[in-house]
Amino acid sequence: MQRWRGLEDIPQDWGRSIVTIGSYDGVHRGHQLIISHAVERARELGVPSVVVTFDPHPSEVVRPGSHPPLLAPHHRRAELMAELGVDALLILPFTTEFSKLSPAEFVVKVLVDKLHAKAVVEGPNFRFGHKAAGNVAFLAEQGKTYDFEVDVVDLYVTGEAGGGEPFSSTLTRRLVAEGDVEGAHEILGRPHRVEGVVVRGAQRGRELGFPTANVETLPHTAIPADGVYAGWLHAQGEAMPAAISVGTNPQFDGTERTVEAYAIDRVGLDLYGLHVAVDFLAFVRGMAKFDSIEGLLEAISDDVKRSRDLVASHDAGALPAGG
Repeated sequence: MQRWRGLEDIPQDWGRSIVTIGSYDGVHRGHQLIISHAVERARELGVPSVVVTFDPHPSEVVRPGSHPPLLAPHHRRAELMAELGVDALLILPFTTEFSKLSPAEFVVKVLVDKLHAKAVVEGPNFRFGHKAAGNVAFLAEQGKTYDFEVDVVDLYVTGEAGGGEPFSSTLTRRLVAEGDVEGAHEILGRPHRVEGVVVRGAQRGRELGFPTANVETLPHTAIPADGVYAGWLHAQGEAMPAAISVGTNPQFDGTERTVEAYAIDRVGLDLYGLHVAVDFLAFVRGMAKFDSIEGLLEAISDDVKRSRDLVASHDAGALPAGG
């Protein structure tokens, strides 16, 4: 998959293409439906498929300080899009100047002059241009002028987790924030993932006999609610069952919120300085402060046992290979 940053990176000889535009944070099942439709349409017509997205998130430019928690960093989104068969990913730097482009200017500058769109594939609620004034109806009108079609793909509707809402990044972020990682899994089509570099913490886990990887998460990461979770720790090309702690470590009056993963049944792991990923499969319990260290150790032992059982109950073959 080709990756471009900015319109100037698009090859001068780029021909017609099938395009879809959006933030696509998380590349959830609704996104997958739209992107897959674009890929299939491109293959039918014998032209490449292009996903257009933005960095930073548009809300941060339009309303500074409102950057939403991110379900996936750009490199992870690119991996997921490549798995869907996308031919090229265009990341447009979202600046104040860019935000002022009218919908008509956006169409000409991006879709017509640079990507030579043959068709544009979007969800029904797609908005674009200055003050989000453009919609799919306007896009279809522009298509008549500039010789491209517009395909509108309905989003899935969630099951019990979302109460019948269409799949969306907003809903997924809410479920993650509530600690409902299984509900988020339903929407994403895979476990919610947090990434970062392993840094040295207080090393209390090591002292207690449960050494953890303290993950310094990437900026704006969507982190689940405080508690203990079962999941996977991905490091050095390997996926390891893990018990994951999210919180401030109330047992020792901590103040900094951390994500720490204990690789179950693994001895002698040295992950300091490595970029790792943590997948959240299931909620185990809320964060608590115990009356004694013995009580804490008993709870951790139970957390590890429950996490081991929960991970084993999932089909490991259906999980992403990680990294």
